[in-house]
Formats: sequence, C-alpha cells, structure tokens
Amino acid sequence: MIRIIGFDADDTLWHNESIFDRAQQRYRALLAKYHPAAEVDRVLFRTEMRNLPLYGYGVKGFVLSASETAIELTNGAISAQEIREIFALGQEMLAHPVELLPGVAEIVPVLARDYRLLLITKGDLHHQERKVAESGLGAHFHAVEILSEKDGATYERVLRRHGIAPDEFAMVGNSLKSDILPVLALGGAGVHVPYHLTWQHEHVEQVPHDQPRFRQVVTLGELPPLLPVL
Repeated sequence: MIRIIGFDADDTLWHNESIFDRAQQRYRALLAKYHPAAEVDRVLFRTEMRNLPLYGYGVKGFVLSASETAIELTNGAISAQEIREIFALGQEMLAHPVELLPGVAEIVPVLARDYRLLLITKGDLHHQERKVAESGLGAHFHAVEILSEKDGATYERVLRRHGIAPDEFAMVGNSLKSDILPVLALGGAGVHVPYHLTWQHEHVEQVPHDQPRFRQVVTLGELPPLLPVL
C-alpha cells in the first residue's frame, strides 16, 4: 500500500527542459557561422557528458560546457563578446521564473492530505532551492532531497534516511531513467508522466509496461485513483 509519494521537480512539477531547449536554439544561432546545428549539438553533448562528473547537472554546468565547446568548435576564434553572450544566456536561464505545469498547484495539496510527500530532484543546490521556494509548493512536502544523481543506490539511501519501505513508496516523474526504473528495481512503484521534451542523456528505449507496479499517465490529475492499486 502506497503511503509515501516522491515527486521529481523539473518537467514533472514545473517547466525546465523547454528553457534549455530555447537556450540551445540561441546557442546554435551564435555558432551558426562556424558550424551547422547538428555538429554544435553533437560536440556540446559530448562535452557535457565528459564534464558531468565534474560539474553535475544544471545550468551552470551547461554554461561551462557550452563555453568550452564554443572554444573547441572555433579553434579559439570565439570572441570575448560571444563568450559573454553564452554567460548572459545562462544568467537568463537561472533567473527564469518558475512555471508550474497544468494542474500541479491543485493536485499537490490534495495528495498532501492523504500521503506523505517527498520532493526528490537533482541539479544545482542553489538553483533548485530557489525554484522550490518560488514554486509555492514547498510547504506540502515532508522533505526536499536535492541530489547529485538519481540511481538505485541514491534512492536506497533516501528511503533508508526517511524510514520508508520500498513497497510503500511511489516515485512520480518524467524521466524513466532517473525517476522510474531505479525505484522499480528496489521494489517500489513508478508513475511516469512524460514531458514533451527529453534531454538526450535521459532517453530510455523501452517503456517497462511489463512491470506490475508501473503506470504511465498524461497528467498528475490521474494520480489519486491510481495510487491505491499500485
């Protein structure tokens, strides 16, 4: 029986990847005189993956990797002004207001009346803390966990820290890789709420429809009648 619900934040409760997508469109335009968009995307992603263990997830790591990529793709010809534009792009992303997804403001308080809620997200600590505060949802969560990674070992530590048995826990999120599959492997339940954009690093080829504790919904409004049967 589900007693505790974990919620991912970015692209589950509020928009995030769409902000990155618009930033990358502007980044491609900045480098268009040097390379086609596909090559910019390819090298940027390679750089991000190489730097992930150093910078972690989030806007700051993106800006550092984007600057490094720009220097590489232009053989050092990128100007100081163009680098300044990349940093300005990152500052705009960090300052972007939190935009809740449809129905979130209504459904989270409803679920908080019947379940213990945890917010489990990854990314830059300062930025994520600001988004939680600005969202107006913080008071509905028993605890907020801002993690450097979301995998089986991390979820196991989080559940142990809060005294939660996997069979009474459901994780809700937009990423199969980070939100759903690790929890299912521990014996918990997973509810996938797809977002219309998914970062390449989070792609998973196969949806685990054969898992009895897995469900996929279109909106969070579908959660209340679903939880008792997971």
